Amino acid sequence: DRQAAFVKDYEAARIPSMRSPYAHAFELAQCIDDKMQLILRIEWSSIDDHLQGFRNSSEFQEFFGHIKQYLSNINEMRHYTPVSFSK
Repeated sequence: DRQAAFVKDYEAARIPSMRSPYAHAFELAQCIDDKMQLILRIEWSSIDDHLQGFRNSSEFQEFFGHIKQYLSNINEMRHYTPVSFSK
């Protein structure tokens, strides 16, 4: 039941996130091998845009209102950058 609520709340949180000029993509993926594991990936224009622009915005306040109850369930929250491969 909690997982269904989690997915529903993150679906709602996607809306204000994607209204932000700093968010480029929002994806929630479920593990095939362990259905209780999910990964949220948000692509930001930059780390500073995420940490200062988005987190100080009204969009963040709305986003956070949907997901704050799940913060203790987060196993990892980090920033990544794509790796470029040579041709």
